[in-house]
Amino acid sequence: MDKRLAAFKELLDIMDELRAKCPWDRKQTLESLRHLTIEETYELADAILDNDLDEIKNELGDLMLHVVFYAKIGSEKQAFDIADVLDNINKKLVNRHPHIYGDVQADSAEKVKENWEKIKLKEGRKNVLSGVPASLPAMIKAYRIQDKARGVGFDWEQPGQVWEKVMEELDELKAEVEKGEDHGRIEQEFGDLLFALINYSRFIDVNPESALERTNKKFIRRFEHLEAGAKKAGRDMKKMNLDEMDHFWNEAKGME
Repeated sequence: MDKRLAAFKELLDIMDELRAKCPWDRKQTLESLRHLTIEETYELADAILDNDLDEIKNELGDLMLHVVFYAKIGSEKQAFDIADVLDNINKKLVNRHPHIYGDVQADSAEKVKENWEKIKLKEGRKNVLSGVPASLPAMIKAYRIQDKARGVGFDWEQPGQVWEKVMEELDELKAEVEKGEDHGRIEQEFGDLLFALINYSRFIDVNPESALERTNKKFIRRFEHLEAGAKKAGRDMKKMNLDEMDHFWNEAKGME
């Protein structure tokens, strides 16, 4: 037997045994696993940003366990099993790649994405944006909304146009902040600015979620160096002025 199939069969067998014998595994439901799956997904995302291939391997295993776990519960409910899950994705991939399994022409990634969105509408999806999960974090949701709209041709033509929109939204936000009269309007303009910046990110081939998370990690590294430096110097950070803090901050930057 192919070692991949053998390893997958072993996982299925282990899942069957755990579900039958382990009190914790027996207790789990689709709902109880949900937040754990979200956590595992973010752990995988962290490993990818860190380019830690060994940890990526580990986190993929954790996610695979969750897939098998959901399928096991589905089979107990007589709703679906792992074979149904795999058959479904196999059929979907073949159907959505007519340039590979049919006679449709698609010589670029953009053309493939455009065909993908059209096929999903034919499959019964009510509208282009209905496939964006409501529970996605706002930044990822904005990116996906824009990307899906782009898939059917609703998009800017040039990066310069989007940058002009960014500057326009920045001016509108500044105007509302200077007025200081309506917090709701300030929040709205701030959201519009973020949406425009996320739009621009697509045109310069930057994923905004990944970019912001890398900046978060960079800030954490530098701040922890600042904390450690202050502690080593016997200083209370709350009593340090900004110039004193900047010494350690710039030291951390130099180390990078």
